Amino acid sequence: MRVLVMGGTQFNGLALVHDLANTGHEVVILNRGKSEAKLPLGVERVYADRTKPDQMREVLRSVDVDAVIDVTAYRPEEVELMVEIFRGRIEHYVFISSTVIYAASDLLPITENHPVERGPAQQEYGRNKLLCEDILVREWRENRFPASTVCFSMVMGAGNILPDREQRMFQRLLRGRPVLIPGNGRMLQQIGHADDQARALRMMLGNPRTFGQRYNLTGGDYFTQEGYVDTFSRILDRPAKKLFIPPALMNDLWEGRVEIEMPRTQSKADTRGKEKADRIMIHRFMLTMLVQQIAPNIHYWDRSAIYSVDKLRRHVGWEPELDFARSVERTWRWYQAEGLEKTQEFDFGFEDELVKLVGSR
Repeated sequence: MRVLVMGGTQFNGLALVHDLANTGHEVVILNRGKSEAKLPLGVERVYADRTKPDQMREVLRSVDVDAVIDVTAYRPEEVELMVEIFRGRIEHYVFISSTVIYAASDLLPITENHPVERGPAQQEYGRNKLLCEDILVREWRENRFPASTVCFSMVMGAGNILPDREQRMFQRLLRGRPVLIPGNGRMLQQIGHADDQARALRMMLGNPRTFGQRYNLTGGDYFTQEGYVDTFSRILDRPAKKLFIPPALMNDLWEGRVEIEMPRTQSKADTRGKEKADRIMIHRFMLTMLVQQIAPNIHYWDRSAIYSVDKLRRHVGWEPELDFARSVERTWRWYQAEGLEKTQEFDFGFEDELVKLVGSR
């Protein structure tokens, strides 16, 4: 099959391109040409800016493919344009969404039929992903445009563009820093590996059963937050200096009753001059960097968030090949091969202040 990957030079998109090329598919990628990447031999590359519809129409009208996997659509107008350009021309359009669309729940795991969050708790990113999916569901029902939606949850792997997740944990352990764990560390989470997710997308291609459907795509097993830390510690063979943040203090930090002044070097997280609601949300995102946690705007710090992948198993026959420990191990091998254990730097100022606060209680 000849497949167009929108994006294709970073993290999930690059893993997908390699998987498709390695299994005999012809691959075309489209992006702005801003990112260099080690692409497999034979991959074609075309250039266009998604913010320029006329340019997109001109470039893509001459791109002949059987399917499109859209990793970089974030706004409804971007999806509408893809439908306009490829209506009647392709066998399958796969749109990448996110599990941040779902409302919080204490009934787990969260399936594709779970209510979505369209209220004030939702942020622009999640709202736009829902609007994109709305367009594709309508187009399938009314015009039989062969579209599927795939909701990624947290992902790890080579070249993760969100280094504050597993890469920050690598550096904590390498430097012998305290590893802060919220509460008693028993909250459940779930992470998939980019290579497993690429294989799932490839297996979906051209399958009529997936048209008009939504699928969750993440790892097949779960871990507690303390289990997350212990797994990293074992694979790196570095002891974890675990420091648990008392639940009462976590509640105060989460609700903004206690605030930590951000160090000046952490400019992206600087809370000075911001409204209290903005400061609270920044605090929450900083707290979710301690041990990975999804969508702090929706899920409270002590609420487990796990997602069922059973529908994908039934409809496509996909099974995750990498459990959580093997995902960490594969990512750690890449990290070392790139020399990042010696060169990558993080600002731990927020954590230093939090360590002091915990010690004073």
